[in-house]
Amino acid sequence: MTESVSSSSSNYSKTSDSIKVIVLGDSAVGKSKLLERFLAKNFEDSRYSTYAINIFKHTTKIDGKPVEVEFWDTAGQEKFDNLHHSYFHQAHACIMIFDATRKITYKNLDRWYTELRDIRPHIPCLCAVNKIDAAMEITKKSFSFPKKHDMPLYFVSAADGTNVVRLFRDAIRVAQAYRNGDTADFIDQIMRELEVSKLETTS
Repeated sequence: MTESVSSSSSNYSKTSDSIKVIVLGDSAVGKSKLLERFLAKNFEDSRYSTYAINIFKHTTKIDGKPVEVEFWDTAGQEKFDNLHHSYFHQAHACIMIFDATRKITYKNLDRWYTELRDIRPHIPCLCAVNKIDAAMEITKKSFSFPKKHDMPLYFVSAADGTNVVRLFRDAIRVAQAYRNGDTADFIDQIMRELEVSKLETTS
């Protein structure tokens, strides 16, 4: 698995053979930091909003074959509420992220989900709550939004790396499955794996 090189562009279009995973969520929930943690394996505590769109390119292997992955990240600020359709175009999966320390970012997932489904009604989605290092009690809570939409839920931290690799690797797996037409089986498998992991953690 190789590290990615990131680029920024508002007029960029996906490479034809690559897998595209988009990331949605409010500003400052840690979308960019999670991607940086996964791709570069380092972390610096700074606060800023991504300008326009960042595209992180990543090469990995699935079943022994090299696969190009593009992670698309947007600012999440209100001025970007009506994202250009090109952001969603040809996406194979979506990661929806909220902040463990700000309830409003969880409430706003409905808005992001509606916008996504207006353009990409069938792609698989994963849900993640970031910054659990600052609010560990949240890992004991259940959330109706991912359950309602049959999304796997990940408790993650860009600061210490908790579950970050798992989140993005699962996103790549389910995106590849969507492209191959067998998403449902992969989502079920991921849900089972997360449940087993949760049981092992609490036992």
